[in-house]
Amino acid sequence: MKYLHTMVRVTDLEASLHFYCDLLGLIETSRREFPNGRFTLIFLAVAEGEPSVELTYNWDADETYDGGRNFGHLAYSVDNIYELCQKLHDAGVTINRPPRDGHMAFVRSPDNISIELLQEGPDLPATEPWLSMANSGVW
Repeated sequence: MKYLHTMVRVTDLEASLHFYCDLLGLIETSRREFPNGRFTLIFLAVAEGEPSVELTYNWDADETYDGGRNFGHLAYSVDNIYELCQKLHDAGVTINRPPRDGHMAFVRSPDNISIELLQEGPDLPATEPWLSMANSGVW
């Protein structure tokens, strides 16, 4: 398992970039725009290749992030997403977003922190029981 990033939702992208980049000294390592979903993901780190902070900016959000809603999730890449999800499931962990696509899953820690699991390398072929498993809860 490899730690990837921590996601934080932001309401003012320019103010957030000023804080994280200009004041803290992080650098922008990646930016992706998702016009269909109407959001932007910006990854910041102390240097290329280092773990990052993912700033998620929802273009149309009129939501006030409170109660920790602005903190999104921790993310880890894993060698085999199906094997790890099965191990977690067998231990009684709820798989909130099953790895239906062989690429991504979400689970929750005992303290209700959302954990994103991402398949390292190419996506695994879609397989049961994950393919038919519905989402549960939120992540």
